[in-house]
Amino acid sequence: MINKAILVGRITKDPELKMTQSNIPFVNFTLAIDRTFTDQSGERQADFIQCVVWRKQAENVSKYVSKGSLLGIEGRIQTRQYEVDGQNRYATEVVCDSVQFLESKAESEARRNNQSQRDDYNPVTPSKTADDDAFYETSKELAAEEDLPF
Repeated sequence: MINKAILVGRITKDPELKMTQSNIPFVNFTLAIDRTFTDQSGERQADFIQCVVWRKQAENVSKYVSKGSLLGIEGRIQTRQYEVDGQNRYATEVVCDSVQFLESKAESEARRNNQSQRDDYNPVTPSKTADDDAFYETSKELAAEEDLPF
């Protein structure tokens, strides 16, 4: 049997280190992963995957990772059952065996600073047209009709 999950995404909020009753550190977090396609209105959707990391890696994640950080995780999918007010509940999550920090702390802080500046000042900018795009212009030159062999 194979149960392996490999994901790359951004963490949705600052991680918080917690301890079990037997003093084992862990962190629960949500990883936002963009889908590769857009919906009918042209918006890109994302999946939000629940993850948990244990022990020393949990301590490192809580210490060095903040909201929006790009992470690569490798682990296994696990479903657990628990009871709340007499009702059975189920949770499906990725138990991380490995967590990779995919951007430096400086890159993460720069991205956060740029995001906060965009949140403070968000001018309306015209969307880029095909005529403004240098790659589009180059592709038109490359695919000129007189250059086609048929």
